[in-house]
Amino acid sequence: MSRRGTRAYRPLSLKRRAWLTLGAVVLGGGGVVTYAVASPSADSGTGARAKRPVKVYDLALKGTRSDRRELPRTGTEQFSMLGVSWTGATKPLDGTVQVRTRGRETGEWSAWQDLEVNVDPLEKPEPGVRGASEPLWVGPSDGIQVQVVREDGSTGALPNGLEVNLVDPGVVTDAETRTEGAEAEPAAFVAEETPGATTSAPTDVPTDAATPTDVTTATPTDAQTSATPTPSDSASASPSSTPSTSPSASASPSATTPSAPPSTVPQPPVTSRADWGADESLSPDPSEYNADVKAVFVHHTTGSNDYSCADSASVVRGIYAYHTQVNGWNDVGYNFLVDKCGTVFEGRKGGIDLPVLGAHTYGWNRESAGIAVLGDYTSTSASNAALTSVARVAAWKLGQYGADPAGTVQLTAGATQKNYSGTSYTAGTKYTFNRISGHRDGYNTECPGNSLYAQLPTIRTLAAGPVQGLKVTSLAGAGLSSSTYYTKGAITVRWTATTPASLIKNFQLLVDGNTVATTSGSATSANTTLALGSHTVAVRAVHQSGKTVTTAAVKVVAETTAPTFTTAPKLSLRTGTVDTTAVPVTLGWQAADNAALSSVKLLAPTTATYGPTTTSAAKTAKSGTATTWSMRAYDYAGNYLTSSPSYTPVILQESSAVKTGSWTARSSTSYLGGKSYSSGSKGASLTWTFTGRSAAWVVSRASSSGQAYVYVDGVKVSTVDLKSSTTLYRQAIWTKTWSSSAKHTVKIVVVGTTGRPTITTDGLVHLK
Repeated sequence: MSRRGTRAYRPLSLKRRAWLTLGAVVLGGGGVVTYAVASPSADSGTGARAKRPVKVYDLALKGTRSDRRELPRTGTEQFSMLGVSWTGATKPLDGTVQVRTRGRETGEWSAWQDLEVNVDPLEKPEPGVRGASEPLWVGPSDGIQVQVVREDGSTGALPNGLEVNLVDPGVVTDAETRTEGAEAEPAAFVAEETPGATTSAPTDVPTDAATPTDVTTATPTDAQTSATPTPSDSASASPSSTPSTSPSASASPSATTPSAPPSTVPQPPVTSRADWGADESLSPDPSEYNADVKAVFVHHTTGSNDYSCADSASVVRGIYAYHTQVNGWNDVGYNFLVDKCGTVFEGRKGGIDLPVLGAHTYGWNRESAGIAVLGDYTSTSASNAALTSVARVAAWKLGQYGADPAGTVQLTAGATQKNYSGTSYTAGTKYTFNRISGHRDGYNTECPGNSLYAQLPTIRTLAAGPVQGLKVTSLAGAGLSSSTYYTKGAITVRWTATTPASLIKNFQLLVDGNTVATTSGSATSANTTLALGSHTVAVRAVHQSGKTVTTAAVKVVAETTAPTFTTAPKLSLRTGTVDTTAVPVTLGWQAADNAALSSVKLLAPTTATYGPTTTSAAKTAKSGTATTWSMRAYDYAGNYLTSSPSYTPVILQESSAVKTGSWTARSSTSYLGGKSYSSGSKGASLTWTFTGRSAAWVVSRASSSGQAYVYVDGVKVSTVDLKSSTTLYRQAIWTKTWSSSAKHTVKIVVVGTTGRPTITTDGLVHLK
C-alpha cells in the first residue's frame, strides 16, 4: 500500500531513543548511557506549566503461554492514552485485552477496561506496519496493568510482538501553559543509544541520582522505548489560543490537489492543527485527495467521557501520535474530531475545505469524510453540543458537493467484507448508504457505539433541516380570548425551536403572509405594530440549508375602542350582620366591549379582579362615610374604561322613628348603637322616612321572637318572621332597592304572634 493510500504509514527511526529523567543513569550493553539536558521552557508566569513534547512509550507484553500475555502492575512515565499493538498489520488479534491504570493525581488504580481490537484492517499494508487496537484515553496516569487472552479460550497463539503503547500528549500549545496552579513537569531527555559505547555523566549530576533499581520504572528498557522525536527535532508551530475558523488553508490547486468548491451552508468554526498543537514532522508525506465527498461516516474514539474540554486538544494530539507512531500511518485517520462541548478539531491535514483522503472506514474512504466524537458512546448518548457540531460539519462538507444530508447515495465498495449487522459487500460493487452513516454501516465494528448510532437520525435532521420544534409561545402586548389575540397595535411575538441556533439562518415574522421583520437564528422574539383590523401572524424559520418551516398562523385583531359600563357600578344593601364599620352591601355592574371584554377590576375602596361574565360581588361598607367605588373594565386588547360612583350607608336608630303603640327601650352592647326598642303589643309600629335608593331593616332574632308586617310607602310588602334557633343581633333581615334615589317611608307593625308576640328592632339602614 502506498503511503498516500487509505492508511499510509511513516516508518519509525531505526535508532532507539530512550527517554530519561534528570539524574538517571542507565547501564546498558557495553557501557553507560547518560542523558542530554534539554533547555527549560520559557517562564510563562506564576502557575504556568512548562511545555513538554508528545511522547510514546512501548512496553512488551510477556507470558509463559502462547494464548496469554500480560504486564503486571508497572510504574511508568506519565501518559494519558494507551493501546495495544502487535506484529503484522493483517493479523487480527483474536483475543480480549483489558487494562488498568493508576491515576497520577490520586494514586488509585482504575477498574479493568476493555480495548476495542476489532479495528479496520489495512488494504495493502507495507512491511513493518503493526496491527493495533483503538487508542483509549485514560487521563494523566503513571502506572499500568494489562492482560491479553484469546477470546474463545482456545490455545491458539496470540500475535507476536505484543506491546502496550503509552502516549503522553505533552504540553504543547501556549494556552495549555496557562493553567493556574499546575506544577511544572520534570523535564525528560533523549540520548541515542549506541551498543558498546560509554558516555560520561555530566559533572553536575547529584550524588543521590537514581539507582539502577529506580531506573527500571522511570527509564525505558528493551520493553519500553520511545518513538518520539527529541525536543530539538520536534516541529512545533506557534499556535494561537483562539480556535481558527479557517485552519489549514487549501493547498494551491494542482494536478493532484483539487479546488475547494463553495458550500451551500456556512463553515462551522474549526480548531486548526496548529491550534491543537500538531507536530507536522510526524506526517511528512503529502496529502492525498478524493474526487469529492459523497458521504460522511460518524465515529467515536472510545475511552473516558470524563475528560475536561480544556484537555480536548491533548486528546486529539494523543490520537494523532498513536495513529502515526503506533499504527504507523502517515497522519491521524479522521478528517475531523469533535469534543463533548462541540469544539471541532481539524484532523487529517490537506485543507478542511478539500476532499482529503482519510483512514477511518475500511473500504469506503475513497468517497467519504470521517468525523469522530471524542469519548465512548456505547451506552452514553452524545451531548447536544457534539451532535450539533457533527451536523454542522457534515452539512458543510456535503454542501460543497450539493448533497442532501438526509438523503442516500450509492458508494462503491473498496473491499470485500461484512458490516456490523452482517450485510455483505463485494469490492467494486455499488451499495446504498445514508449520506450520514455510522462506522458500523461500512465495517464490522460497534463504532460509533449503540447510543451515538441511535442519534444519527437526529444528526441528519439537524444537518438537513428544516428547523424542528418551531412554535409561537406568546404575544406580548396582546390578550388571548378563545383562539384570537387582541391588541391596540404594538406586539412582541415570542417563539421557541429545538434546532440549535447555529444551524438556523434566520427567523422571519409574517403578518398576513408578508415578512415584516427578520432576525438572527439565535433570536427568540420580534416586534411589530399592526394596523387596525383583523390579521394573521406567524413565524418562519429558515434553516442554514435554505429549508423553511412556518408556524400555524394565529389570528390577531388590532382595535382601540374602550369597553363600556352598560350598568354603572352601584351598591345595594343586603342581608347579614350590621355594625358601624361593616354594613353588608352588594356591588353590581354590567360591562361590555365591541370585540372581547377581558375583565373588570375593582380599584377602590379595595381591590379585586372579576371575569367578563361576573356582574356582582358581596362587600361591606362603613356607615356614615361617603365611599368611592371605582371600577375599570378592560378588553383583551388592553383598552379600558373607569367608573367611580360614591355611596354612603346611613344608620337610622330606632329612636328616630315615629312610634305608635307601646315600645320599651333596652340597652346592651349587642344592640346596634347599644340600644333597641322592644314590643309585644299587637299593632304597635315604627315608621322611618328617608331619601335613598336602598333600605334594610335591622333587628334581633331569637327562638321567642315574633312576626312583623313591613310597609313601603304605605303598601304592605312583606311579613317577616324573626324566630331563630340561635340568638342573633344586628341582623339586616329585610332589604329593598330602587333603581334611583328617592324619598321613601318604611313602616314595621307588630303582628302579635301567639305565644311569641315580641319583636326587638335596632333601626333602619339606607344608602344615599
